[in-house]
Amino acid sequence: MTAPSRTHLVVIPSYDTGARVYQTVREARRHWAPVWVVVDGSTDGTAQGLQQMAAEDPLLKVIVLPVNRGKGSAVLAALEAAQRAGFTHALTMDSDGQHPADLIPAFMQASQARPQAMILGRPVFDASAPLLRVRGRRISNAWTDLETLGAGVGDSLFGFRVYPVADLVAVMRRQPWMRRFDFDTEAVVRLAWRGVAPVNLDAPVKYLRPEEGGVSHFNYLRDNALLTWMHTRLVLEFVLRLPLLLLRRLRGRPPFQYLGPS
Repeated sequence: MTAPSRTHLVVIPSYDTGARVYQTVREARRHWAPVWVVVDGSTDGTAQGLQQMAAEDPLLKVIVLPVNRGKGSAVLAALEAAQRAGFTHALTMDSDGQHPADLIPAFMQASQARPQAMILGRPVFDASAPLLRVRGRRISNAWTDLETLGAGVGDSLFGFRVYPVADLVAVMRRQPWMRRFDFDTEAVVRLAWRGVAPVNLDAPVKYLRPEEGGVSHFNYLRDNALLTWMHTRLVLEFVLRLPLLLLRRLRGRPPFQYLGPS
């Protein structure tokens, strides 16, 4: 692992992931420093275990939220603290072991090379991926492509990505959404509207079985309803923004100046 970065950090929101979070954090620390974990009101005892790990590792920071507020709220809490500490970019990854910690350095290097961009993981699924979820995300991706006028977002739902901290904090502070499961998709849409161009990098994703420590809080009815409401809001706002977005496109300004590979 290289020396600790003063600009780029890893943020891992965690909610009742169980013991799997410890392995995720160890893997992230093996490849990067610093790493910050946000315990989002977990009741599984992992807050204490993570704090013990942080007591032995000065490059690991643990933020404990008293109640569960949702992924977006957990990420925002870390980003605001990171901004105060002088960090400019944050890589977010899930705590459940789905995201490839070994690709953290490559994503950070891509961000360092193009600091004005958002570095987005484009998932490569294996046989462990539920077919319904793989097919279902195509719908969200299609809506995202429309809402950004084809800005080049490779995948709207995959949460392994690097954000410019100041841009994302500014976006989130201006509206009350993006606080739960809607965070990942709405973040890329609103950042694209802001002019932050996407760079897409392939990343394998693995769905762990329960016997492997896999934990999922995804609820098909609740979370798909949340995504539907989110895209409804975004489409309505997109219509209002359309004249300005078209003008930007004609002038060749971001988010329509695509920087990443296809």
